[in-house]
Amino acid sequence: MRGHDRHLAGRDMAAGQGILLQAAAGKEEFMKTLVIKESDPDFAQEMEQAAQVIKDGGLVAFPTETVYGLGGNALDAEASAKIYAAKGRPSDNPLIVHICDPEDLDKVAVADDPRVRKLADAFWPGPLTMILNKKEIVPKETTGGLDTVAVRCPNHPLALELIRRSTGFIAAPSANTSGRPSPTKAEHVEEDLSGKIDCIIDGGEVGIGLESTILDMSEEIPTILRPGYITPQMLEKVIGKVRMDPALMTAGKGQRPKAPGMKYRHYAPKAQMYLVKGDKDAVVRKIQALCQKEKEAGRKVGILCSDETKGCYPYGTVVALGSRDHEEEIARNLFDALRSFDHMDTDVIYSEWFEAPGIGIAVMNRMMKAAGHQVIAAE
Repeated sequence: MRGHDRHLAGRDMAAGQGILLQAAAGKEEFMKTLVIKESDPDFAQEMEQAAQVIKDGGLVAFPTETVYGLGGNALDAEASAKIYAAKGRPSDNPLIVHICDPEDLDKVAVADDPRVRKLADAFWPGPLTMILNKKEIVPKETTGGLDTVAVRCPNHPLALELIRRSTGFIAAPSANTSGRPSPTKAEHVEEDLSGKIDCIIDGGEVGIGLESTILDMSEEIPTILRPGYITPQMLEKVIGKVRMDPALMTAGKGQRPKAPGMKYRHYAPKAQMYLVKGDKDAVVRKIQALCQKEKEAGRKVGILCSDETKGCYPYGTVVALGSRDHEEEIARNLFDALRSFDHMDTDVIYSEWFEAPGIGIAVMNRMMKAAGHQVIAAE
C-alpha cells in the first residue's frame, strides 16, 4: 500500500466505506480510494481487507487478464447500483458476473446445454464470457433488467483470490468512467475512479488488453455479442457453428443491449477520432493530407498507426500500436494509446485501419466504437 494511505487501511477498509469527504453543499461526496500492491509487505492482509470491502457492499477495482474490473458483490442489488453510479454507466447495460471456480456456474445460471460445459472446459479460466438464463439468486440490477446473466471465470491470480476470499460472485465491468478507454493499468483506474470507489488492487499492466469475448448461449445458434481474444474459429473448434451479431460493427442504435458494450459509445478518447480505410499507401497519403489541413487550422492532431508506417507522418503526434505482424501487441497497446492522446490535449485523431483475422476483429470493433463509427475512405 502506498505510504500516505497505509494508516487508513484498518478501520476504513474493513468497513468497506473508505473515508467520505463532505464537499460544499450540493456537491458530490468523495471517498479516499486506497491502492494496494503485490509488493506491499502486508499484501496478504490487505487482500483480506479488500475482500471484506466486497462483503460489506463496497467496490474494489482489480486486474484480470483482459482489463481491470470494477468489482462489487454480484448478488447484492445495492452493490450493483453502486457500480453503475461510480462509472456513470446506463443501468440497462448488463454487468458480468465473475466466478473463481467453473463449477460455480450452476449456482447463478441455467447451464444444461452440453456445449456450455465444453466451452468452460476449453476456455476457463480465461477471456470468455457466456450469456445464459439466470437463476433467481442473481438480482436484475446486476443483469441490466434482463432474465439472462453474463458469466466468466477470469485467468488472473489476484482476480481469482479476491473472488474466492469475498463472496464467490463478483459483478465487474471495466474499471473506467463509462465510455472511456478501458483500463489496462492501475493508473488508468485511478485517473477515472479515484475518489469514487473504496480500493484499487494494483497488479501491474494486464496481459491481453481487450475485454473478454462474449458469447450468447441463450440463442439456438451461439452468437458472439462482443469479439475478443477467443476468436470465432477457436469457438467453432469446440462447439461447431457460431455467428457474429450483425450489430457488432454498426452504431447499434435503438437496441436494448444484451451484453456490455453493444449499444453505447465506448472506449472513446476525448478528441474526435476518425478511422481511415483503404490500402496502405492510400491510407498514409490521406492521413498526411488531413494532418496538413489540421496543422494549417492550428489544431493539434494525433495519429494512430503501425510500427511499419510510423515514420511516414511529418505532422502530428504519432503513436504506434505495434507491428501488423503481431496482432496481440496491437490489442494490448490500444487502450493505453487512446488515453495517451488525452494527456497530450489532442484536438483530433486519425487512425489507420487495422482490420485483420483473429483478434484483429476485436481490435476493429473497439476502434469503431471509439471513433463513433466515423470512417474516411482513402482513395
